[in-house]
Amino acid sequence: MQVLVVDDDVTTLAVLKGILTEAGYAVSTAGDGQQALNQLHEYGAPRLVISDWTMPGMDGLELCRQIRQGGLPGYVYFILLTGRTRTQDIITGLSAGADDFIIKPFEPAELLVRVRAGERIVGLETRDLALFLLAKLAESRDPKIGTHLERMRNYARCLTEQLSHHPKYADEIDNRFIELVYQTSPLHDIGKVGLPDHILRKPNRLSPEEREQMKAHTTIGASTLDAALQQYPDVPFLRMARDIALTHHERYDGGGYPSHLIGDQIPLPGRIVALADVYDALTSKRAYKGAFTHEVARTVIVDEAGGHFDPDVVDAFVATEDRFRAINHAWTRDDRMPGNGHVHSDAARIPNYPALQPGAPDPVLKFQLVGN
Repeated sequence: MQVLVVDDDVTTLAVLKGILTEAGYAVSTAGDGQQALNQLHEYGAPRLVISDWTMPGMDGLELCRQIRQGGLPGYVYFILLTGRTRTQDIITGLSAGADDFIIKPFEPAELLVRVRAGERIVGLETRDLALFLLAKLAESRDPKIGTHLERMRNYARCLTEQLSHHPKYADEIDNRFIELVYQTSPLHDIGKVGLPDHILRKPNRLSPEEREQMKAHTTIGASTLDAALQQYPDVPFLRMARDIALTHHERYDGGGYPSHLIGDQIPLPGRIVALADVYDALTSKRAYKGAFTHEVARTVIVDEAGGHFDPDVVDAFVATEDRFRAINHAWTRDDRMPGNGHVHSDAARIPNYPALQPGAPDPVLKFQLVGN
């Protein structure tokens, strides 16, 4: 395991590096908080940071706050090294996001015990990797999906972070909730492992009968996760994963499936993932369609506020659309294509749809995205 040690005192750096290196850890060092933050963003390898509290420039407390704002691949366990022992100082450090404290002067044995405890905590993230690999197993049934899961989990986290600033959700969304949405949203389609290949791999539109079979992936996935939840009822990520798998195709106006839930009857994670999933479907190439531009996808989503989507979630999307663009660009692969794409329109067969305007999304595509 790699450890980053941050201190402006070169003697302390040398002592810490010597103890940790002898114990088998790979150690990198930084002389202040800003240098440490730059290393974390550039290399991204250290998963455990030991930082002095008091340093010129960016101190250890601010470094901890910056790390907790996100943007790093995986959880970083943070230990503050300090001579401060007052209760208020401990509260301040924990509030900034520190996981543990080492009080100066320290014993090498204590240092190693605390580092190993942090190593165990970071190791728990292998659970999250297992969840993601399980989701990728379901995704592998459709090889044309590409990097859908990576994009969608980032879209979902983006929306959740934005909603956390809304007074309505202040008591529901905290940092843990945000991370749970990120971790569990890739399991939204886990039920597709129970569907036959002739439906999942069909190169064109599904028939009405096939569409009904496709809808079963919500209840299949929820039943699978619910079985695990019954064995481990106190595990929150299983509960959220179950709710997402079951409700990410519900519509805010009650026209979705499988239970025709309305409005806030739909769990918040399901309402969030619904928008993230449709945005990615619109802006991705599929066997039956090209990739629509962000502008077209935005129009579809905004038009569906209060219909398909929770208006609060739509507002969060509009407020963060630059981040959506960035995520979309970061995960671009050959499952993308520039421009609007096109699907031959059967709009005339669907009553009450207006005539297409130049650049507008195909109504049949919109109908299928809402219905599937």
